[in-house]
Order: sequence, then C-alpha cells, then structure tokens
Amino acid sequence: MQSAARTIGLEIQVLNATSSREISLAFATFVHKRPDALFVDIDPFFTSRRVQLVHLATRHAVPTTYPGRQFVDVGGLMSYGSNLTDAWRQLGVYTGRILKGAKPADLPVVQASKFELVINAETARILGLEIPSSLLARADEVIE
Repeated sequence: MQSAARTIGLEIQVLNATSSREISLAFATFVHKRPDALFVDIDPFFTSRRVQLVHLATRHAVPTTYPGRQFVDVGGLMSYGSNLTDAWRQLGVYTGRILKGAKPADLPVVQASKFELVINAETARILGLEIPSSLLARADEVIE
C-alpha cells in the first residue's frame, strides 16, 4: 500500500493497535494531523472492536473504509471485502470434502472470488460527504 500511495502522491501513516486503549490512543495521535481518510485493515481484533472503531471514526469525522460489511452494519461509512456468505459456503464445501476422506493438506488454497461494496448513506450524510452517484450505482448495497 505504501508504494502504491507514493505513486499517486499520497502519504500513508500506519498505526497498530492490540487493545481498546491502543485504538483510542491511535485516534488521538492521528486526529491531530487531520487525515483525509482512514482504512481499517482486516484483523479479527479490529472486527471484535468494530463498534469502538466506527464510533471513534464518526466522532472525529474521519471518512473510513473497512474490510467487511459488519462495520457498515454498525454505522461505518463503507466497506469493500470478501462476501462472508460465499466464504462460509466455501468452508462448508471444504468440510464436506474432508468428511468424505480428503486430506486437508491435499486441498487447494482457495481465495475469495466474490467481493462486495457496501455504503452507509446515512453515515455519509452525518460526515457531510456526498457520495458520487457512480459509486452508489456500483455498490452491492446502500444502507439508508
């Protein structure tokens, strides 16, 4: 991400957090720099703290993109990530193959093939953002 950002003239600041307190400290650190946007990376810890992350991003008026729709469902601005329903279906396929005798080590690694863009229009209004109609048209779901 860092090299891609430099190519288009953007600066990326990476902040790590492994506790709720560190999340709050990370927001306190970068909010003073007034970032244009925030991207929350995919991480089980961040998913478990999604309400805190969404609350802080909204409170500090930082447009934020998340890795999955579960963040948007609790008020996050937008997400782009793999479709969880498809991932669970694939898990079921793998489980079935193992139960029928396949060795897990012999099964191919499968990457996500279905991705979804979810936009929370209400959060956009709260943040004073106008989402381009072309982006809204591309969204798999727009939450009003």
